[in-house]
Order: sequence, then structure tokens, then C-alpha cells
Amino acid sequence: MTPARRAGKPERSARPAGAPAEEPRPAGAPADEEIVEAEAASEPRPPEARPEAEKLPSDEDRDRLEKDLDELLAETQRERDEYLEIAQRARADFENYRKRAARETRDAERRGKAELARALVPALDNLERALRAAGIDPGGRTPGGETGEAPSEEVSAREALARGVALVYDELRTALERAGVETYDPTGERFDPTISEALATRSGGDGVDPGHVIETLEKGYRLDGQVLRPARVVVSE
Repeated sequence: MTPARRAGKPERSARPAGAPAEEPRPAGAPADEEIVEAEAASEPRPPEARPEAEKLPSDEDRDRLEKDLDELLAETQRERDEYLEIAQRARADFENYRKRAARETRDAERRGKAELARALVPALDNLERALRAAGIDPGGRTPGGETGEAPSEEVSAREALARGVALVYDELRTALERAGVETYDPTGERFDPTISEALATRSGGDGVDPGHVIETLEKGYRLDGQVLRPARVVVSE
């Protein structure tokens, strides 16, 4: 080869005398130009040079975001009000059901008592007749006409039977009273067809106005103000 340089290839500058020799560059090490570019990229850029994604939201974006939040809050409040209304309606329905069930239970209990009392009233009437036939006041406990003399065996047996009937009568009447059943005697009152049944009429004598009860043949029975059996009476004419 000739010492002449090929055209287009720059000449290297001569190394000054006494300058140290360049150290060999490791394989794969970046060139000087690449190092300079990397340092320039790592330097902070001014705000106008930042990408669009790094910029702060504009007023329009904030308004849109606030509007979306307001709509979401309104929707949440609407759903809350709907659920609250459903819960209140369910609570009111349950309260009404509880009251209705309690009322129906009381009515059923009252009907049961009334049916039982109606079934026992004829038995009480017969017991009263038996006591009166034995000379015993149904409201008392001892036979009428009792003396201090020792009764005969026959009288003692009758008294024992009468007293047994009186005890049964008392037990039935007390049980009905505990259940709320009460008796009433309208003698001397003005005849009321809602609580009394007139079986006969007769003159009441002096001082008795017509249309008044002058005798009660069978007492009436009622439960909580409801007539179970009207009193059977004789009315003055």
C-alpha cells in the first residue's frame, strides 16, 4: 500500500509526545456519544417538555370528575332511601302481623271460653234446681230447716247428697268465674230484650210499673260483656 491516505477517511490527530497511551475499551462498553445521550435523558425536563399524561388535570376535567362524583353520590343516596323504605315497610308489616296474631289468639281464647260456658250453663241450672229441691240455697252451703237435734240416718244421707251437689255446683261456678264468666239477675229492672228472655207475663201488683222484671226463673250468663245465655224472666203487664 502507498502511504497516501484514502480519500474520504479522516486522519487521526497525532498523539502529543509524552502523552499516555489510550487504554483499550472493554468489549460491549458504550461509546462516548451514548453516555452523553443517557445523561441528557436523565436530566429533569421543564414542565413544558413533560408528556401530556404527566400534566395536571384541567378545569374541565375537574368539573367532569365532580359531576360524576355528584351523580354517584345521588344514586347511592337514592338506593339508600329505597332500602330504608323497604325496611320500614317490612317492620310495619311485621308489627301489624304481630298485633293481628295476638288479637286472633285472644278472640279464639274468648270463643273457646264462651263455648265451654254455654255447655256448662244447663248443668249449673240443673244443679241449682236439685239444691232448691233439697232445701239448700244455691248461694249457701247448709240445708234449710236444720235444727240442733241429731238427724236420723235417712236425713243425714240426704244432707250428705245435698252437700255433695252443692260442692259440685260451687266448683263449676268458681271455675267459670275464673274464666271471666259472670251471672246476672235482672229482677226489679226494666225488661231489656238484649239481656233477658221473657217466658211469661203477669200483674206486678201495686207499685210495679208494666214492663219490669218481677221474677227471674233462670239467671243470665255473660262473658266480657257478651251474653252467653239471657236471663229467663217473668215480666209485669
